[in-house]
Amino acid sequence: MNTLDLAGTVGATLRDAARALARLPTPRLDAEVLLAHALGWPRTRLITNREYVLTVSERRRFETLIAGRAAGRPVAYLRGRQEFWSLDLEVSDAVLVPRADTEVLVEAALARLPIDEPRTVADLGTGSGAIALAIASERPQAFIVALDVSDTALAVAESNRRRHGFGHVAGVRGHWTEALASNRFDLVVANPPYLPAGDPALAGDGVRCEPRTALVADGEGLAALRTIARTAGRVLVPGGWLLVEHGARQGDDVRALLEPDFVDVHTLADLAGHARVSCARRRTARNGR
Repeated sequence: MNTLDLAGTVGATLRDAARALARLPTPRLDAEVLLAHALGWPRTRLITNREYVLTVSERRRFETLIAGRAAGRPVAYLRGRQEFWSLDLEVSDAVLVPRADTEVLVEAALARLPIDEPRTVADLGTGSGAIALAIASERPQAFIVALDVSDTALAVAESNRRRHGFGHVAGVRGHWTEALASNRFDLVVANPPYLPAGDPALAGDGVRCEPRTALVADGEGLAALRTIARTAGRVLVPGGWLLVEHGARQGDDVRALLEPDFVDVHTLADLAGHARVSCARRRTARNGR
């Protein structure tokens, strides 16, 4: 897109930008969000300022954003921000864009954590820190370890932690439960990579720009889930819960991974009715419940 593609006023600029993004799922919405970002305005201000004429620098900034979106970059990466659980989070291409489906995992965690009692939580593969910080925002008595193997991802999570002032969250570098061997937790949550390498979703809008290591797992997408199911019991207290997010068609497979070592194994659906989060509780005694 060159400077002649966008007219001068907010109204005309949005019209032309939406046309440039017509092949994407939400062209008008994307145009509005990106223009508000380029102008430093709340999105609602666009409605009452349709005749405002963009400056040259504002137009160039917006053109760059629209070109990136037309090339498939997620709006969240272009803005450097994404809302999750009412938290404004920093994101970059080092982490997954937090998704609404993952709020099912947060809800399941909160249901198992008392509001006014101390508990310990581990978030495996924290990425931007979205899950850990969402739990922290609702459970100030909980101490939460946010773990990731990527130093770059941990830097994003730490920036978000500082921004929201959650002193009861600590970042740790490590691969799944390996760095937690000497600790015990009341709850372990994880949103690991679970897509098979050839999954068509990997070519979807925005997804192709996200880090593959956070999306794709070997063994038909089950390798990371298998590792977590095998090792999480070692870092859970007796009766502690393991909650894992997975693909919509993986519920049966994930429950089969959990059932040998856990009890109360069940799967929760997301808002679309798809299997999304499987839950399991560590046995409180050998061969018991």
